[in-house]
Amino acid sequence: MRYVAPLKDMLFVMNELADLAAVNTLPGCEDATPETVEAVLEENARFCSEVIAPLNQTGDRQPSAWKDGAVTTTPGFKEAFKAYGAAGWQGVQHPVYFGGQGLPKMVATPCMEMLNAANLSFALCPLLTDGAIEALMTAGSEAQKETFLPNFIAGKWTGTMNLTEPQAGSDLAMVRSRAVPQGDGTYKISGTKIFITYGEHDMAENIVHLVLARTPDAPEGVKGISLFVVPKFLVNADGSLGARNDAYCVSIEHKLGIRASPTAVLQFGDHGGAIGTLVGEENRGLETMFIMMNAARFAVGIQGIAVAERAYQKAVSYAKDRVQSKDLEGSATAVSIIHQPDVRRMLMSMRAQIEAARALAYVGAAAFDIAHHHADAEVRSSHQAFYEFLVPVIKGWATEMSIDVASTGLQIHGGMGFIEETGAAQYYRDARILTIYEGTTAIQANDLVGRKTARDGGAVARDIIARVRKTEAELAAAASADLQAIGRHLAAASTSLDEVVAYVVANIQADIKGVFAGSVPYLKLAGIVLGGWQMARAALIAQQKLNAQEGDAKFYQAKIATARFFADYYLSQAGAYRSAIVAGSSGVLALDEDQF
Repeated sequence: MRYVAPLKDMLFVMNELADLAAVNTLPGCEDATPETVEAVLEENARFCSEVIAPLNQTGDRQPSAWKDGAVTTTPGFKEAFKAYGAAGWQGVQHPVYFGGQGLPKMVATPCMEMLNAANLSFALCPLLTDGAIEALMTAGSEAQKETFLPNFIAGKWTGTMNLTEPQAGSDLAMVRSRAVPQGDGTYKISGTKIFITYGEHDMAENIVHLVLARTPDAPEGVKGISLFVVPKFLVNADGSLGARNDAYCVSIEHKLGIRASPTAVLQFGDHGGAIGTLVGEENRGLETMFIMMNAARFAVGIQGIAVAERAYQKAVSYAKDRVQSKDLEGSATAVSIIHQPDVRRMLMSMRAQIEAARALAYVGAAAFDIAHHHADAEVRSSHQAFYEFLVPVIKGWATEMSIDVASTGLQIHGGMGFIEETGAAQYYRDARILTIYEGTTAIQANDLVGRKTARDGGAVARDIIARVRKTEAELAAAASADLQAIGRHLAAASTSLDEVVAYVVANIQADIKGVFAGSVPYLKLAGIVLGGWQMARAALIAQQKLNAQEGDAKFYQAKIATARFFADYYLSQAGAYRSAIVAGSSGVLALDEDQF
């Protein structure tokens, strides 16, 4: 099945909800005119559909292979990656000075979605490189920036993120890799890193590893971790590639999904020590790595939206083509299954969740741009807080949603969905990793509870809820019965969220385990309410367009209907989440270890 980018919905969200026009007025964002952005998205959609998407199923069936320390990627990947770099797609949001296009994150976000929808395994390589660029832009030396960034952005070199070790998964305090200073500004790195996405491959001239390690006199715990640049091939003073560094891939994993993406076990320093250079200051590596991780977490949320969109498109196509049984009103002949009410329910559930998550993510990207480009420091600060609150929600909720949506897609296919040849199962398998890597859903939820809610006494959360309530007032004043119904559901849901925020703030000290027992339900509640808020805003705008007889009436009618469905089926769940969070911890913690 051909991937068709949902450009009309993307542009609606960017223009009407994320306010592209306002972002375009920011210093440094002047090139992001509506005309330019539409042209960029159309060309990206063409590239992803024609060049990248045809390799998706091929990669699942002919994954990357390891032999004697070298990895050969899926046939076609190397050529596609060269075309990706040559077309400038790695540099959409990166500075013009280093060869990028210098466009806002809000413009890069739909490009990111289209690439991941076309081929999630392929897209992971640019995703990690984006993270490496962000880290070096923030904390790298001028020499590191000049050496690595132009090559990253041109697609000649790629980047990796090396955190995890066999004994150190989510707990980075247990990192044991060593970095011994050599007295000339370099360090010799040794240790083992696992689960390194694109840690070895044949698609680029060089692979640049960002590695967490400890210096000999580093303090224990996370405060003793430093970050190093360790390239596969050392770089000469003139920028040319030099000797092979002592960093080798000893194996790659055999996985449930994203099979074409090589997930490497890397060994540093078995032959004298891998040469690396420090990024930023010693013992402050985790701070810099979190810049990379936050960029990656947002990107993984976009991956969830992308995979869900691909699964939805396939399910719609199948539902329209699969003829089975008469309809419930007694048609003369068998009809396609899209005529059956429960298939409609499933398709609407897929569509509504995707649109809500997309809208929330794009609005988050716009907040990032305002936080980084607005002239007023107070405006920058408030939008940065809003964006940081949204990141764990976008990562956690959108990826959990993707599993649900991909599973629903299989259900629509019936028995054929369970057969690999139809292709529907790949989306389900690929989606399953998204709630795990770059911080599990529980880690995102813990961040939402601890850093994003309890730390400031719920101030940012309550400010967002106040914004939601302004939308509720607009809905209540509307003449449309659909908008009023959406408003009632949103009001009840935001009240549930407000009560949960109050519960977290009031109980975090006295009953910390009880509060964190409800952290994932809290994250899902936040996703539902804030996603529902964006759907409500979309419905209001769609109704205004219909009243003014502007644009595509069917598109706007569908927006209102989808928002109403989301309100009826998802915002209505908010009260149950509230009850589980506020009153459910005793059940979570009721049994002793030996009772399990």
